[in-house]
Amino acid sequence: MAALPRQVAAAVLLLAAAASSTYGATSFYASDPNLGSARVVFQTTHGDIEFGFFPHVAPKTVEHIYKLVRLGCYNTNHFFRVDKGFVAQVAAVVGGRTAPMNDEQQKEAEKTVVGEFSTVKHVRGILSMGRHSDPDSASSSFSILLGDAPHLDGQYAIFGRLTKGDDTLKTLERLPTRREGIFVMVCVDLQCTPFSFM
Repeated sequence: MAALPRQVAAAVLLLAAAASSTYGATSFYASDPNLGSARVVFQTTHGDIEFGFFPHVAPKTVEHIYKLVRLGCYNTNHFFRVDKGFVAQVAAVVGGRTAPMNDEQQKEAEKTVVGEFSTVKHVRGILSMGRHSDPDSASSSFSILLGDAPHLDGQYAIFGRLTKGDDTLKTLERLPTRREGIFVMVCVDLQCTPFSFM
């Protein structure tokens, strides 16, 4: 896997934001031994969310997600699901973005990654890939765990964890939601701006 730059910012702006939250300056499990050195920052009107990757736990997943971030694929994307105490889920970039994708973005976004299941536990702050019933169908949707979810252990690929911004997640958990089937949908629109290196 290619060396990853120290930090990339992917800006995620909440357009219909209810209230601004200050960025939590505290580290959230930043000393996890699985964490590599690369960081990604999602910037929202509710505060920043910084996360790091587990390159030794899920190397193919990390490489794929990091490439999507570098290509700007998450820009103009959104959290489509915020289920308090469970997950904040980022939409798949194909269909989740409002901006059109160039050919390189489209090619990468349509790829799936093999399920890299591990013994790492699904606890608050963990990043876990979304997928369909096929264990090798993960593409670009992922969740940030908002609580412990042991029923997901060994079934969904964990590829990183939150390092800063737990206060932002707490703010997202307080946003109005509506239930659609098994999903708890957040009731705000999101827009991303182009990412830049920080």
